[in-house]
Amino acid sequence: MSKHHKDTGTRIGLYVVYTLTSLFFLYPLLWVVSLSLKTVPELFAVPPKILPQHFAIENYAYVLWKARILKNLWNSLFVVTLTVIGTLIITLPASYAFSRMYFRFKKSLLLCILGFQMISPLVIVIPLYRYFSKINMLNSNFGLIAVYIAVSAPFATWFLKGFLDTIPKELDEAAIIDGCNRLQILRMVLIPVTIPGIISALLLIAIRSWSQFVVPFILLDKGDMFPISVGLVNLQSTTDAISTHYLAAASVLGILPTVVVFILLQKFIVSALTAGAVKG
Repeated sequence: MSKHHKDTGTRIGLYVVYTLTSLFFLYPLLWVVSLSLKTVPELFAVPPKILPQHFAIENYAYVLWKARILKNLWNSLFVVTLTVIGTLIITLPASYAFSRMYFRFKKSLLLCILGFQMISPLVIVIPLYRYFSKINMLNSNFGLIAVYIAVSAPFATWFLKGFLDTIPKELDEAAIIDGCNRLQILRMVLIPVTIPGIISALLLIAIRSWSQFVVPFILLDKGDMFPISVGLVNLQSTTDAISTHYLAAASVLGILPTVVVFILLQKFIVSALTAGAVKG
């Protein structure tokens, strides 16, 4: 068999694997979209059908205007936006220091940060609840944002440090010759160059924060403050009638912002993740 035929067979095999993997992960999403457009009788039809007979758009109208989904979406947007801003303010200087400066215990501190990254919010949420209760920070969006920043900072520091490591240090040296200090080098030289990495970190932090459930579920108990992840559970518990189609519609609305943002910014993730492959 010729090399050309082997390469063609390999590509076909990879495409088949990619297609099957995509279908495996997309099918649950398609099923949720299907449920969100069904009426109650169609929910219990046997055999179940992926395509509804009548597209019940009123399910979306119900969760938008008669439930708190819009408020939940706004809460998530507010918390995630401030989380991303706060995380980048902290981790950009930190990643610059770890990438460009030499100081004692540098490697040990990096390993500590890596260790903190491995700690799951499930492990710390109960101690956090007791601590926040003592300092009157329960039912506070800013307390929730502080936890999100603490959870996201180790990952963002490592991610941005890896991206800064790929940028030639000659840029820093040229800026120093021009009279720039450390802060000016970071602000005027490195940040414009690292925009793909910053946007990638922004997106990954936002998706991670958007999907958090355990932390807001424990630290918040007011319905008007719930993010979308907790609002979905609250919607199911506050509806007396069959709510599967409403819950599916609310889930689609909760997923939609992250999907749209990911589609718009995915090229930055690809460029950031492949930047290290061309480091000289």
